[in-house]
Amino acid sequence: MQSTGADDKGSSSTNLSPNAAGLLCYVGGWVSGFIFLIVEQKNKWVRFHAAQSVIVFGALSILFSIFNQIPIAGWFFGVVFAVLALVLWITLMVRAYRGKLFKLPIASDLAVRLLGMTEKELAELIIEFTSSSPAEKSVERSASRWENNRPGRIVGSGVAIGWSLALLIFFNFFNQYIADYNKNNEGTWVLYPILNDSFSAWLPILNAALILSILGHVLMITFDRRIIREATQLVLDIFSIAVIASLFSIFPFDFSSLNNVTLANGIEFSIRLTLGIIAFGIGIGVIVRFVRLIVSLVKPGGS
Repeated sequence: MQSTGADDKGSSSTNLSPNAAGLLCYVGGWVSGFIFLIVEQKNKWVRFHAAQSVIVFGALSILFSIFNQIPIAGWFFGVVFAVLALVLWITLMVRAYRGKLFKLPIASDLAVRLLGMTEKELAELIIEFTSSSPAEKSVERSASRWENNRPGRIVGSGVAIGWSLALLIFFNFFNQYIADYNKNNEGTWVLYPILNDSFSAWLPILNAALILSILGHVLMITFDRRIIREATQLVLDIFSIAVIASLFSIFPFDFSSLNNVTLANGIEFSIRLTLGIIAFGIGIGVIVRFVRLIVSLVKPGGS
């Protein structure tokens, strides 16, 4: 039988703490599990979570694919299983982060076999891992860092408030300066507006998001708690995605003044591509913040 000594508890190919790596095994479903199964070659605790993630969420992906092929009933059962999968996903992440093992029927047995382990080895690994309380130590370090970073959080929120106010003023009172600037024959600068009439349909959405951002950051400064900050920032990120998505859909820009169709099309494509990339990045951030919020709700000192 192979040893489950200190290397299993602390040594890692990724240099991440076991509880953080265990959580990340589940964040991206079977994809992140597969990545950690390949990358992590030292820590058996992390490898078990990775293997279980691949098996569980791989099976769920196949199940959802089957449901999609079934009309009406498939949609109904797909929704039911999606809710159950969400609960399972959160549970696995939270327990992995807290240094606990949530053994699923069949899946955990397959994970053990996939790794070439025995149930006895897994049991010994659980005892050694939990006895060292890495999750509790991680919570203590996290609480200390949170307290020490308070000045930085206040400055960051202050900058965000100032930036939101600046954008609010500019887009409501000076948006006409978003234009193409050209000199006429007399040498005078002439402005050709780039924003079209559709801009008035997008402006209220932008204003709502900016006002909400100001109020949200005021709330985060006033009540500087981890859960409040994570929840507020999550809401702000979702509104940011809504603003970008509406801008992409409405697209209130008119580049006809450029008198160059190729250039105008190129600029439009670049703007749409940039908006898509930004929305994708914020979307990833929303998932990360959602996980961090769940962890803050369940771990000691999270509030």
